[in-house]
Amino acid sequence: MPDLFENDRNYVLGDPELNTIGDRAKLAQWRHKMKGPAYYKLGRKVVYRGSDLNAWAEAQRIDPAHQGQC
Repeated sequence: MPDLFENDRNYVLGDPELNTIGDRAKLAQWRHKMKGPAYYKLGRKVVYRGSDLNAWAEAQRIDPAHQGQC
């Protein structure tokens, strides 16, 4: 699958592309619970790197063909 996000781009809260993985409230919950994609906290601004978002999305991939074959 091609990357969901541009690897060399930074995304900030409010960018519509972030809605692919969750709305602003969901992203805030994940940050509070130390879950979700890696991010930078620069003052009050939250910044996500595209490469981190793609890595996190790939880690969430579920392949039903390989479920239960351990």
